[in-house]
Amino acid sequence: MTAFRFIPFLCALSLITSIATAEDAPQENNVSHSFNLLSQQVIPAQLYSATTSEQHEAWRKKMHATVVDLLGEMPEAVPLEVKWAEEEKFEKFTRHKIYVRTERNYWAPVYYFVPHELQGKTPAIVCLHGHSGIDPYIRLNETPAQKKKTDDSALDYAVYMAEHGYITAAIVVRGWNETVGRQDFGIKSPPRSCHETTMNAFLMGMTPQGIRCWDAMRVIDFLLTQEEVDADRIGACGLSGGGTLTMYLPILDERVKLAMIAGAFSEYRTSIYAMHHCICNTLPGIMREGEMADVVALYAPRPVLLINGIDDPIFPIDGARKEYARLKNVYKVLGQEENVDADFFEGGHAWSNNKTLTFLKQHFGR
Repeated sequence: MTAFRFIPFLCALSLITSIATAEDAPQENNVSHSFNLLSQQVIPAQLYSATTSEQHEAWRKKMHATVVDLLGEMPEAVPLEVKWAEEEKFEKFTRHKIYVRTERNYWAPVYYFVPHELQGKTPAIVCLHGHSGIDPYIRLNETPAQKKKTDDSALDYAVYMAEHGYITAAIVVRGWNETVGRQDFGIKSPPRSCHETTMNAFLMGMTPQGIRCWDAMRVIDFLLTQEEVDADRIGACGLSGGGTLTMYLPILDERVKLAMIAGAFSEYRTSIYAMHHCICNTLPGIMREGEMADVVALYAPRPVLLINGIDDPIFPIDGARKEYARLKNVYKVLGQEENVDADFFEGGHAWSNNKTLTFLKQHFGR
């Protein structure tokens, strides 16, 4: 017969009661506390430590493969198709609305700005918006409240750069506005489906950053078919969620020769990890491999401008300064310190044009 060990019920009950009433019961027993301690224990496996260009390249190859893998599976490529839907002329540019087929079952809406006075082949900038949706970023369907928001945060950088002679392509990022699916819970405006996009992407082995960057890559395919676009001078820029995408896009696409990242560059552990953010900012596993400077370092020495408000509550400036110092060291190792710059301006979670035109002229020659 199998022997069973008998534990008297009263004895067990006494043990449970004594634990439940002990003075040394856990005082902090919540997920925020446990994750905070966990982050302090995790040392990223691929933090940058190169001191020579040869060491940099060895690190880059390994880290690049890691981050591309973390960005997940990409949609199946299809032949490029473009539908021209609308055209509206303004004082300094014409704004076209087009649809670019980025995969079999999805068309990315794009507002394509072409300045009237082009001087030969012209640089083009892919512009990626944040969680306010496309409208305030291109001054579309403006209400007085929306206009104030655009003005206060300089959201209309696609328009601004077009007014200054650059071709711009402002993508309706997948999951916003007319591409919305299930509306995010608790969000009344703008139309957005970040939760659905993220959860379904994760379940399919994809990420929201990966598939949204994929759309931007297909828009670059479109830009290269336009005779007015200089294929050697294509850049990317974005604020907030758009800044996050701009941070990853050049990793996936070497045709992006320049990046301007606003309201998104700091430390993972003191920004996205430490406070409430939209789930679509989450890249699973990245903190075990590196920090934001390590991500941007993957496309050094391509020119990068970091734009951060010193009072930004969700991407703390201390983290941005720390990671910028690390990033400057990368460019120093490569002997091209002039290719990285920062605009840490007086303000909050916003765009700034304090340095954008100077930066573009320095690196795109106009």
